[in-house]
Amino acid sequence: MFDCIVVGAGPAGSTTAYQLAQQGRSVLLIEKCDLPRYKPCTGAVAPSIAKWFDFDLTPAIDQKLRRIRYTWQLEDPIEAELETDEPMWIVCRDVFDQYLVDQASKIGVTVRDSTPVLGIEFQKQMWTVKTEHESFTAHYLVGADGADGPMAKWLGFKSEKVRQSYVLELDLATPLQNPTMAFEFGLVKQGCLWNFPKQQRHSLGIARFLGDNLKNPEQSLATYAQSLGTCAEAGQLYNHGLKLWNGNRPLHTNQALLVGEAAALVDPLTAEGIRPAIFSGIKAAKAIDSALDGNEQALANYSQTIHNEWGNDIQWSQRIAKVFFRVPKIGYRVGIKRPTATKRLGQLLAGEIHYADLANRVIKRLSNSFLPGRET
Repeated sequence: MFDCIVVGAGPAGSTTAYQLAQQGRSVLLIEKCDLPRYKPCTGAVAPSIAKWFDFDLTPAIDQKLRRIRYTWQLEDPIEAELETDEPMWIVCRDVFDQYLVDQASKIGVTVRDSTPVLGIEFQKQMWTVKTEHESFTAHYLVGADGADGPMAKWLGFKSEKVRQSYVLELDLATPLQNPTMAFEFGLVKQGCLWNFPKQQRHSLGIARFLGDNLKNPEQSLATYAQSLGTCAEAGQLYNHGLKLWNGNRPLHTNQALLVGEAAALVDPLTAEGIRPAIFSGIKAAKAIDSALDGNEQALANYSQTIHNEWGNDIQWSQRIAKVFFRVPKIGYRVGIKRPTATKRLGQLLAGEIHYADLANRVIKRLSNSFLPGRET
């Protein structure tokens, strides 16, 4: 019998497990894949997450970048640098995620990889988690199995749309000189491509933020790869689900919580997912620890905390996205090309400002630009 079972060993799951173990709780962390496991992801992480941990994250960081480049249909380039205290971190998810798992294991978390969960059951105020060879029981359960995992459905949560995103990994013979983060707008309808180079790899990502899922993503990725002087055929293409935030909703049920992408905590404008995943893991651990001490409102408080401290601001991100990606060419001209755009992006990712601080001004500027003679 464990105090808590966490299903999914990504940043949200391993953070939840680590934080609970720190409080002396017994935790089982279950992962369906062999660890370390590859995760399709471009790997950008705000360095502000460092303040949430009591251990050094440096060994898990592949690159630290400031230079950023934007293009519209591979032309009209904008070059800039992030004006944040720290450069953006770029991670390889197999390394970064495993590093977090290792920290959890060191302080007593039981880790079981290569262990797909086949079902769950709640009886007599306990959760039973069933796997192929054995079952495990716990007082509390956390669904951290990402956008494509079954935990949210099994726990009875309302179904959320899963968007298909793609990552093309291209190995490099030698590290890039002066590596630059890049965003490409215009090649993908109501979406974008991005490139976050690592020391030995190009990681090209593509997603559509509005409308239906992408059609022929391979063609867009191949065109983008060619513009970078590489060949898509030499790389490996991965697809993965993406649950964008779509409004506040309950994230708790009977002695169970959702965290990370399983809870649809992905920024609907930037697709940032690692930082909110870690944030939710910290708050989930705090709630379960309090519940184990007898606080009957602890899990409901978790949902409210995520709403108050993340969801209520990210709603403004969703509103910007709906305007920007509806007519992205105008968005690029009056938004991305503004001298302050990169500064604000860096501040948002670093947590120095909130979407609410600038959303009304951005939306007004974009909306006015739809009408002749109304650009401001």
